[in-house]
Parts: sequence; structure tokens; C-alpha cells
Amino acid sequence: MLFLAINGDYYGFRSNGVVIRNGTVYRDDPARDELALFEDGTMQSFDERQTSSSSLLEQGATNTFSFGPVLVKNGEVIDNFDHVEIDTNFGNRSIQRSNPRTGIGMIAPNHFLFIVVDGRMENYSRGMTLAEFAQLFKELGAAEAYNLDRGDSSTMYFMGRVVNNTLGKNRERGTSDILYIPE
Repeated sequence: MLFLAINGDYYGFRSNGVVIRNGTVYRDDPARDELALFEDGTMQSFDERQTSSSSLLEQGATNTFSFGPVLVKNGEVIDNFDHVEIDTNFGNRSIQRSNPRTGIGMIAPNHFLFIVVDGRMENYSRGMTLAEFAQLFKELGAAEAYNLDRGDSSTMYFMGRVVNNTLGKNRERGTSDILYIPE
């Protein structure tokens, strides 16, 4: 049984990015800022166009997530998201506005934050901007934080049930991958 799970980077929706799962490279087409989780319980963000997948594996990367952007790096909030490229896939909205959000942060090795924010629902939750989301991670003590897939995909599963209300639908959306902590 799963203890906690959140949606991942939705790699199945894209054809580019670096995808490493459990130490195996499944895709090696660098495109954007990425997050790597390492064997020593740390995480680090980087520009995947400047770091090879073989180098990541040599450093002990077990999993990578290619979505972004980076929210907090070396304890500093990223405060300018104007450079973030928006996917042009059908149905995507601007990521600059308030949206449902999913992210992961690291306070210290093996001490992570998993945050899911509902949004786009009048009289319930508008969501968060990237700047607000980054600030929340910082306020909660994250030294590193990274934005994962958002919108309909933003789902948190805890102790056997979904604990957020994804776009008011009271149901989960299918995703390509998840980050999870087993029981």
C-alpha cells in the first residue's frame, strides 16, 4: 500500500526531456530545467541541456523529472519566472497565472516536502502563481524546490485516498508517473 503519492512530470505527454527512472535512462533529449533525485537522499535541479544523463548516473542519480521550473535553489527563491517557456501542447494554459500546482522540495537529505495546491475553482481555491508557490516552499524550509506537472494532474494520495479536490471533480486524472513513499 502507498503511504503518500503525488503526480510526477507527465513525461508521457512530451517527447523530449531526460527521463531516468530507478537508474535506467528511458529518454535522453535535453530540453529544460530538470530535477534529479540521488541515492544519498538529496535532490538537485539543473539545466538538462548542460548535464549529460551518463554524468547524472555517475553522480548517483536514481530518478529525474523534466517539467519545471526550479522554484528554490541553494535556499534562494527564484523570483523571476518570465524566462519560463510555456509548452504549446493543446489545452495548456499559461503557467504564469494562478493554477493548481504540484511540487517537491528538500529541507535536508531524506527530508522532503510534497505540496499539492488545488485551483481554478471559484469560492474554493484560485491556485497559486509560480512566485507564490516558490515562496511557500521557502517559508516551509525548503533549500531546494521544483515544480512538477500541474492542473488536472495535481493530485495527492495519502493513506489510501486522494486528499485534494482536483478541479472540483473529486476524481483522479490518469498520469504517466508519480513520486511516492511506500508504507
